[in-house]
Amino acid sequence: MNLASLAPLAVVLPLFGAAVTFVLLRQERAQRIVSIGVVALTLALEVTLLASVWGGGTVAVPIGEWVPPWGITLVVDQFSSLMLVISSSVSLAVLIYAVSQGVADGDHRDGPISVFHPSFLILIAGVSDAFLAGDLFNLYVGFEMLLTASYVLLTLGGTTARIRAGVTYVVVSVVSSLLFLIAIAMVYAATGTVNMADLAVKLGHLRPGMQLLLHVMLLLGFGIKAAVFPLSFWLPDSYPTAPAPVTAVFAGLLTKVGVYAMVRTETLLFPGDQLNAPLMVVALLTMVVGILGALAQTDIKRLLSFTLVSHIGYMVFGLAMSSVIGLASTVFYVMHHITVQTSLFLVAGLIERRAGSASIDRLGGLAKLSPLLGLLYFLPAMNLAGIPPLSGFLGKLGLIQAGVSLGTPLALAVVVAGVAVSLLTLLALARVWARAFWRTPDDAENPDRALLANPHPGSMPRAMVGATAGLVALGLALTVFAGPLFSVSQQAANDMLDRTPYITAVLGQDAAHEAAQQAAQAGVARP
Repeated sequence: MNLASLAPLAVVLPLFGAAVTFVLLRQERAQRIVSIGVVALTLALEVTLLASVWGGGTVAVPIGEWVPPWGITLVVDQFSSLMLVISSSVSLAVLIYAVSQGVADGDHRDGPISVFHPSFLILIAGVSDAFLAGDLFNLYVGFEMLLTASYVLLTLGGTTARIRAGVTYVVVSVVSSLLFLIAIAMVYAATGTVNMADLAVKLGHLRPGMQLLLHVMLLLGFGIKAAVFPLSFWLPDSYPTAPAPVTAVFAGLLTKVGVYAMVRTETLLFPGDQLNAPLMVVALLTMVVGILGALAQTDIKRLLSFTLVSHIGYMVFGLAMSSVIGLASTVFYVMHHITVQTSLFLVAGLIERRAGSASIDRLGGLAKLSPLLGLLYFLPAMNLAGIPPLSGFLGKLGLIQAGVSLGTPLALAVVVAGVAVSLLTLLALARVWARAFWRTPDDAENPDRALLANPHPGSMPRAMVGATAGLVALGLALTVFAGPLFSVSQQAANDMLDRTPYITAVLGQDAAHEAAQQAAQAGVARP
């Protein structure tokens, strides 16, 4: 038995865990044990899936033994398995952080807080389903699972700010889902299928105008979910109001599922460079507008939300180049960004807990007060800024090399913007360090008032610190193992641009040959 045939368990296990934790609403300790155990087991399974496809060999798993393109097909390849492992690793760290925070604060599972564990596990199931989906409708189902769970998590506690942010988030998410659903209906009406491997063949038979319309509709839906400019206006106001662990998992995962969907559909369904120029413009604007917004912030969580938007631009840039090195750098950069951005949001939660505020105007002396907290901030901050030899630098270096190799004026302009944005990211994060960690508390504005805002001043439970430290260590491990990780990223990029391994795994060699002939007739060069 091929180990990749166990892929459905990556979705089933979290859903089963969600059901069990819902039954255990009144048993807090049992809930925590089940949640952590299920996520750890899911991670172990996904590591097995990654090992099974590490050296190549895309595997399609039809559900219920329905022959593709009929029925639901899950597809495991290097890209999807890498995303599964990184997302579950991050989710496990965030869950441990959240559980420790709940224990320290004496939360009781009465009222809305009682649904945290079921909602969190449903979100993980939705993320896994989206990464494995072999058809557009199942991808839509994965999005809706994770978005429905995120609505609950975002509004936990029922404060006015969270409800207001939740309303904005829900409205934007519903609009993006509606656009995606309309696009799926149009795709099905035009081709009679939603299976992505089948679409890779049948979309080539449509008129160019219809292909372009479907292409743009899907990009709009995914662009909102990925928070690319100008569709990113909702994110900085929605994420910072949620509890620290919720904000962290949102920042790490939700936008990256949108990026994953863009990469998968752009490479498989719409090969070539038809919309590469507009995507590069979007990438440039996303980088620049996001970092300018970050520089204007004094709240650490809002600042990180804007840097999150800014660095989505790097991923879109890599996708827009349609080259192996560009796409491989995007795959690597997504892994890096999920880990590092989540780490920084967890650190922001620790800062707020330790000092009573996340405003850099009201903070000072944290490096002396808690050297460990200073280290936990400094390492991922420098990684996000792209300081050599960290993984952020390696990912950006690959993107710069790809842009210079492409050599077009637009690509070179995005390269220049990328270098400038990296320096501005360093400036924004260094400003946090200088004001919150390095200056004396006497220089802060009303530090005593900030401390009064925290019901547990100075409290940093060991498990919260340990979970954050583990995630920071994972970010450093991406640097240590950058060689093999970039190698598998390059193989994943080559397979995605080639399309043959994916289509062959789902439909067989004849369909892959037909798709290759269509691409050749359309003038799409193979990598």
